[in-house]
Amino acid sequence: MIYCCEEHVDLAIDTVVDEYETFPQLTKIEEEKKLSTPCEYCQNNAMYVVANE
Repeated sequence: MIYCCEEHVDLAIDTVVDEYETFPQLTKIEEEKKLSTPCEYCQNNAMYVVANE
């Protein structure tokens, strides 16, 4: 599972596809969780969760 900002969502999708060889599930983070969840690539506020299931 990768938390990412809008800028890095493509990179997160590519990472999940490379690791798991399956199309990832893209889920937008709920408003109350956005404040405390950083992007794993740049530490900005995460907007999405990219996961393999």
